[in-house]
Amino acid sequence: MSRMTRLVHPLVRDARGGPLRQASCDEALERAATGLEAVRRTHGGQAFGLFSCSKSTNEMNYAAQKFARVVMGSNNLDSCNRT
Repeated sequence: MSRMTRLVHPLVRDARGGPLRQASCDEALERAATGLEAVRRTHGGQAFGLFSCSKSTNEMNYAAQKFARVVMGSNNLDSCNRT
């Protein structure tokens, strides 16, 4: 078995589903933002959901829920904090 190594650069795939290739952080973030915007525009904010973890800081969980509600327009939030 080959030893797995840590990713040090973002990887992206072209629109036709080809192999992964190295990309800049700016390109990877732009592609992620474009994809999230396309989902929101096509299906509405309720098509987006977010799950957070109790091991994250309160600040991180706050930022995540703020992103889901304000940016994506979704109230589909869950967390393992409630168990």
